[in-house]
Amino acid sequence: MPWDETGMPAPARDTGAQVQIAGAHTPDGAVVKQYAWRGAWVIIARGSYDMDSITPLADAMAAAVRKHPKVILDASGITFADSTLLNLLILTHQTGALRVVAPSPQLQRLCEITGVDRLLEARDSVDAAAVS
Repeated sequence: MPWDETGMPAPARDTGAQVQIAGAHTPDGAVVKQYAWRGAWVIIARGSYDMDSITPLADAMAAAVRKHPKVILDASGITFADSTLLNLLILTHQTGALRVVAPSPQLQRLCEITGVDRLLEARDSVDAAAVS
């Protein structure tokens, strides 16, 4: 995966879509959808994320953090995550304003074990994240 000068994964392509929901699927069924909401960019991640499936999510987050004052990751549908996703969350947090919405129990546990939960700002809903 190529990296840019900020340490973020470089996006493979940028569609420039600002209003409509755009989506991408990975070979193992992970889904990334995104849209603008109340001045923030919302990314919905569903499925399993590891080094084989992270690219669409990494591309979406890298593009979003460069263009938007706040990035919201709806993580409620993440069924599996490893250090690859944790690294992406930390890098995104270091680059811009990141809010994580409703992390799944598996992701929440991983963040607690590693201490990343003390670094990230989690919210219960997209609306709560947008106003925070």
